[in-house]
Amino acid sequence: MEFSGSGRWFQFGQSPAPDTPWPAFDVSSYTAIINFETVSARIFQTRKQIVEPHRERPVPVEQKPDQYVNRDFAWNLAAPQGSAPGTAPVPQPQPLAVEERRTEIWTTPQGFIKVAQAHKASTKNQGDKTLVEFTLGKTPYKGLINSKGHVESVSTLIDNPILGDTPVEVVYRDYKDFGGVQFPSSILKTQGGAPVLNIKISSVKINTPVDFPVPAEISSNPNPAIVVTSTEIAPGVHYLQGGSHHSVAIEQRDYVVVVEAPQHEERSLAVINKIKELIPNKPITHLINSHQHFDHSGGLRTYVDAGATIVTHEGNKSFYEKAWSRPRTLNPDKLAISKKPAKFQTFSDKLVLNDGQRAIEIHSIVHNGHNDAFALVFLPKEKILIEADAFTPPAPNTPPPATVNPFAKNLYENITRLKLDVEHIAPLHGRLVKLDELRSFITVAKAE
Repeated sequence: MEFSGSGRWFQFGQSPAPDTPWPAFDVSSYTAIINFETVSARIFQTRKQIVEPHRERPVPVEQKPDQYVNRDFAWNLAAPQGSAPGTAPVPQPQPLAVEERRTEIWTTPQGFIKVAQAHKASTKNQGDKTLVEFTLGKTPYKGLINSKGHVESVSTLIDNPILGDTPVEVVYRDYKDFGGVQFPSSILKTQGGAPVLNIKISSVKINTPVDFPVPAEISSNPNPAIVVTSTEIAPGVHYLQGGSHHSVAIEQRDYVVVVEAPQHEERSLAVINKIKELIPNKPITHLINSHQHFDHSGGLRTYVDAGATIVTHEGNKSFYEKAWSRPRTLNPDKLAISKKPAKFQTFSDKLVLNDGQRAIEIHSIVHNGHNDAFALVFLPKEKILIEADAFTPPAPNTPPPATVNPFAKNLYENITRLKLDVEHIAPLHGRLVKLDELRSFITVAKAE
């Protein structure tokens, strides 16, 4: 089956402040192609972020994500992280997306009926509708079918490092005949209680042969080992890179402070093991969190289980407490098993961690359109600034931007406001750079 449409997409886990809606994107084209027999699918779309009038953001760039699943393999076709513009896309493994992408297959109306029949689902009358229920592994599915045989809604759960068992519901409305097949003309999907997709369907095709063979580089290494490399950028300051997200380990006299726990537990465990190798016999006592976006906070719970105090802006504490109290039956992490209470140290403007040997300053990044509870870390003795998402250095020799990036401009304004004597920036995406690269980045390119 193939269906296409247009509407809105919302970026899950990237709200500009805790407990606010996911950012909205205009979707000019959305296409899903599914082979139910091979449990494979491709979803690709063309979208552009909607800029809120009260929040300064970079000029929206058209995005064209291209995502695949084939049974136990998931991948994207995309240019490598940090590559120059125009770089050809290559298959990139997405092992943690397998379950969610298979869920997208089984929550379609036809997919739900097929998998319900195969798993001997139970049925129960609810007025003139029928409730259909079954379980795949640990995952429960529920669907409501009306008297016309149309699937009106499907709900299930997916695992998320922040939210644990995360509810997903897809609501189907206004069925029409699309070339001989009944299909909804309106699809609304919510995840974690908020919309993530809202599209109007314009085209449906059935029984067109489709095949999504798993690329050789994916099938031969579907779940690549998490790599953590280290560069000592100052005595006792270790820049822990590898993949798209980085961390920094700062050695104090009797303990270690880590900046950032991105992505998920697996990443945090790999970083912790690397720190033990680099700095043996010193406990990790503090984890500094830059902001609550899920890709930057997905590994926090691992540090709670390891006994570290989470240092974060005061605007994030209640969000984490609420999120971490949710059930975790699908994929219990270490904290779900140990049930250790989380310890927080919060700040509003500034916090200094100082062991008498090295001061670690944590400052709020104010008035930045990216996030309202946003922090940078500064090491005054070493003149090193650590930040995430405010400035991601482009690949070397990349032409200067045509317009000023407001996030980066705001970062420089905060550096100036705080009178920070910065020499180097250690971004939590990208590469180590000098302050001059930030200055160049926020300079508008001259008109030709």
